[in-house]
Amino acid sequence: MSKHPTLLQQFRSFCFQNNAIDIEKAIEYFAVFGGMGYSVDMSKSLEELIEEKVLKNYRYIHGDLTKITQSNKAHHALLTAVALGDRREYSAYRRANLTRKEGEESAAFLIKFGLISRQASQADPIDETEEVSERLIFTAPFLRFWFSAVSPYYKGIKEGDFVEMKEKWENSKQSFFDHIYEALVIALIKESFKEDWVAKIGSYWDKNTEIEILGKTKGDKVIVGSCKYSKAKANKSELSKLQEKCDKVKLKADIFVIFSKNGFSSEFKKEKSESIKLLSLKNLKTLMENLSDKDLLVNTNKKY
Repeated sequence: MSKHPTLLQQFRSFCFQNNAIDIEKAIEYFAVFGGMGYSVDMSKSLEELIEEKVLKNYRYIHGDLTKITQSNKAHHALLTAVALGDRREYSAYRRANLTRKEGEESAAFLIKFGLISRQASQADPIDETEEVSERLIFTAPFLRFWFSAVSPYYKGIKEGDFVEMKEKWENSKQSFFDHIYEALVIALIKESFKEDWVAKIGSYWDKNTEIEILGKTKGDKVIVGSCKYSKAKANKSELSKLQEKCDKVKLKADIFVIFSKNGFSSEFKKEKSESIKLLSLKNLKTLMENLSDKDLLVNTNKKY
């Protein structure tokens, strides 16, 4: 596999390799198996594939990962903390019960060996004396799945008892997919601005506020966005909440982008304009267009 391909590159490779057609299904299967070159039969349920390819091969996958981590307890604790927490570096150290020095040493090792990378907030904090923690991000979706949904339940899994893992996964899987949606929406926005292209984009966070999408175009237009994943359609209140966040951090937005997995109310649709863009699954589906063998990433790791 090429070194740190983007999430969009990994997603397009996964979709091409596995003949993905349905965007929602593609994102959910990618969130579990993405980034490792897995071939999956998408006519099977995700739960069936997890048991067949991951749980029944626990010992082999665990063995391969511990060769990278050198079975270091601090590394495993940090990876689990990143997978289950808010992704912020310092809170991950606390969750893993590591000192800052131990955490930084472990993070440096895991970054060096390609399991995680760092991501900075897109804007400087208003108070320059405030230290804003970077995020630690898994380089492949499968790694996040492993350390959040599999590794914590190893005692049962290695004995062939998958009950606890399956119960926890069933209760958490919907929110688990959110990070992938957010990252793909950011990729979509980056692809969508053609003339005044996006010069930088990511997320904003400080100690009190999070804005899921913050970017700037070549022409210095500020893009601010949010993502809604619930079954209800998004209404104008989503825009109001986003505007309030901008006011809180003294951010002047030129373009608002709202992604809603399940669409928008009729009233909200009328608000669409050059400065208010509404995105849904239909828009995300464009990330799967024109796939070819050029999109296929070469993965050298073992497949199970």
